[in-house]
Amino acid sequence: MKLIVAVVILSGGLLSFFRANVGVKIQHSLTVDSLGACQGAHYEQGKLYLYGDRETGMMREYIPGTDSLLYTGREYAFTENGKDVINHPTGIARHGALPVFIGNSIRLNKDGTAWKAVIYCINWEGFLQTHTLDGNIKKVIDDDACIQGTRPEYVEYNGQWYVATADYGNHGNEVRLYHPGRLQNVSNTKEDGVLFKKFSCGPWVQNLHWIPEKKVLVLIQNQVEGRKWRFTFVNLETSIAAGKADIIKEIDIDKPDELEGFTFLNSSQTGIAVTSSAKNNAHFINVNW
Repeated sequence: MKLIVAVVILSGGLLSFFRANVGVKIQHSLTVDSLGACQGAHYEQGKLYLYGDRETGMMREYIPGTDSLLYTGREYAFTENGKDVINHPTGIARHGALPVFIGNSIRLNKDGTAWKAVIYCINWEGFLQTHTLDGNIKKVIDDDACIQGTRPEYVEYNGQWYVATADYGNHGNEVRLYHPGRLQNVSNTKEDGVLFKKFSCGPWVQNLHWIPEKKVLVLIQNQVEGRKWRFTFVNLETSIAAGKADIIKEIDIDKPDELEGFTFLNSSQTGIAVTSSAKNNAHFINVNW
């Protein structure tokens, strides 16, 4: 019994240490042009993909250095037959051989009280080859289960992978987990068998980022609507159990512009944060655990 108590106390102490000591610091900032307002970042196999809403929704490929981003010359348009399809890309969910999903959050009125959220299941390899969505859209899904906007990201829970997404508004916000196999075959997210679990969270979530080795979900947020930076580190497992976000650490950074996205690069220490600003819109970030 004494041993069990000691283990519980020790594990609680380690958890408190972890909660108290995670930190985020900007190491270097630079300007990335030709993205319009950058909306997010996706990293895989040594390549960084930044996406934005220029004259059409689009994405560019970069190779990260220690404090630089080398543009490869590869640009991709979220268009089909020349028509702008994903005009405001808000998330790329990609993991292994699972279906690939891209979010599109569309503001329908000036006040931002009405939104249309759409998730596209696409042929990722075909998209990278043709540089457009021509012939590469597998399914168009209305995210009717959302409250405001959609921003898909793969997360792992109990050994299974799900597509997580979240809302941007200032009330009723949720993180929702969808079954990817079911999601790729439906017309809207309110259909039976799509929603797996959900939990409430804070406002102004612009994007999500999953850290698999930590089992932590990062909510990339604004402190107020459209301005100032917030990183919220969430324990996914306990959040699902409680029905509300179990916050490990919430970190505010005193930057006045609109934080839009974040992704780690080769490790869970160095990442890239992006904003919608025209200048100084990409930032190398160091995370201390």
